[in-house]
Amino acid sequence: MDAAQAASRNPHGAITIPCESCHTFTSWKPIRSLPDFDHNKSRFPLRGMHQGVRCTQCHVMMQFQNAGTRCADCHADLHRGQFGGRCEQCHTVKGWALAVKSIQQHQNRFPLAGAHATVDCETCHKNGAAGQYTGLPTDCLACHTKEFQGVQDPNHQALRFPSRCQDCHTVNSWFGAKFDHLRFAHYALTGAHATLACSACHTNGQYQGTQANCYACHATDYNATSSPNHGVAAFPTDCSICHSTSAWKPAVFDHNQTAFPLTGAHLGKACEACHVQNGVPIYKGLGTACVTCHLSNYNGTTNPNHVQAGFPQTCEVCHSTSAWTPASFDHSKTAFPLTGAHTSVTCTNCHIGGVYAGTPTDCYSCHRGYYDGSNGIAKDLKITDPDHVAAGFSTACQTCHTTSTWSGATFNHTWFPIYSGKHSQTVWTNCSTCHTTPSNYVKFSCITACHTNKTDLAGKHSGVSGYSYTDTSCYGCHPAGVVGN
Repeated sequence: MDAAQAASRNPHGAITIPCESCHTFTSWKPIRSLPDFDHNKSRFPLRGMHQGVRCTQCHVMMQFQNAGTRCADCHADLHRGQFGGRCEQCHTVKGWALAVKSIQQHQNRFPLAGAHATVDCETCHKNGAAGQYTGLPTDCLACHTKEFQGVQDPNHQALRFPSRCQDCHTVNSWFGAKFDHLRFAHYALTGAHATLACSACHTNGQYQGTQANCYACHATDYNATSSPNHGVAAFPTDCSICHSTSAWKPAVFDHNQTAFPLTGAHLGKACEACHVQNGVPIYKGLGTACVTCHLSNYNGTTNPNHVQAGFPQTCEVCHSTSAWTPASFDHSKTAFPLTGAHTSVTCTNCHIGGVYAGTPTDCYSCHRGYYDGSNGIAKDLKITDPDHVAAGFSTACQTCHTTSTWSGATFNHTWFPIYSGKHSQTVWTNCSTCHTTPSNYVKFSCITACHTNKTDLAGKHSGVSGYSYTDTSCYGCHPAGVVGN
C-alpha cells in the first residue's frame, strides 16, 4: 500500500504520528493512558489547565489538525461579545480568575479607587460572567440608589439632596462626608460655624428652608444678653454688625457708621457710660448733642459758672472730645473779635462777676477807669495827660488808641494841622505844649511855648492891619498853621 493510500485511510487526517504512540495492540480504544505525543512540539503547546484535560475535550473531531487554537473555539463566550473574542485579555491558562493587572486595576473610563478597588466584579457587574460589562453607567447612583434612599441622618430624599454622591462623599468611605455649604446652600461656614455638627443648626432634621440670618439660630443668645440688654436697647437682630463667626466676644461696633462717630476720650468709654438714661439702657434714639450726656458737667461748672453766664449748651463751641480742659473759645465768631492785648488776658478780666451774656463791646465799658477814674478795670488809674474828662474827649477810645497798647495814641487834629509844615518838626512834644490849661482842651496857646518872641513876631507882622499878639489872633489869621494862611 503506497503512502497516499495510507494517508487517506488515516481517520485523523495527514499526521505523521505512529499509531502505537496513542493506541495499543489490543484495540483502538481505549487509547493509552499516557500517549507518547509531545504536544509542546505542536502549534499549540499545552500550558496551565490545558495540561490536565483529555484530548477529546479539545479534539472533538477525528481530524486533529482541524482543532482551533483560539479560546473561543473551545470556550463559550459568557460575556456575549462585550469584550471581543480575545479571552487572554483578562484570563490566563491558569484559570478563569482575573489575573491581568490592567484588568484588576480597572484601567478604563472608571478607574477603581478607594473602596471600589476592594470589591468583586460581581458587586457592580451583576450576574457574574453573564452580567453587563460595557456601557454600564459610571455615576454613583447607578450602584448606590439603595444607600441614597435609605439614609436617614439626614434624609437625602426628603431634603432633596443632589444625587451626585461625590459632592459630599469620597470613594474611601461613606463616613466623613463633607458638604460644600457655600456651593449648595449659598452660606459659607466660617469661624465657629465650621466646627459644628449639621444638627446644631439643622434641628429636627430640617435642612430645606433653613434661614441664613444670625437671629434664626441665635435668638436665645440675643434675648439672654444683659450687658448690654439687646432687647431693651432695641438692637438690630443682624448679629454680624458687631459680632464675627469666630466668637461672640470681643464684639466690635463701628460707631463711625452712625450719626455720632467716636473720637478722643469717647473712644475709651464703655457703651453703658453713654447709653443709659434714668438707669435704663437706651441705644436707639439717643441724642447726639453733648449736653445729652454732659448736662451735669455743664450745671456743675463754676469757673466760669456756665449757667449764670448764660453759656450755650453746645459744649463743642469751647471744648473738644479729648478733654474738658483746656477749653478754647473762638471769640472771633462773636460780635467782639479779640485782637492785640485782648488776646492775652483771661476771660474774667473782662467778664466781671462771671457775666458773659450781654457783656458790652464798647471800650469805655471796661476801660472807664482810665478815662475818668471811676469803677472798672482801671479804677484809680485815671489818665491826666491829658485829662480826658476835662478835655471833653469822646468815650470812643478807639478814636485815638488801638488794642495793642494804650501808649502811642494818635489823635486826628482836624482843627489845626500839627503834623504839617514847621509844626511837624518836633516843635511840640506833648499835648500840654499847646493846651496849657489841662482842665480845658478847648483852650490852646500859640505864644506860651512856641511863638514866645513877641518882638520878632511884631517885626514880621509890620504893616499887617489889626495885628495883635494873642492866641486867637494867631489862629484867626493862620488856621492852616502856615505863613500866609
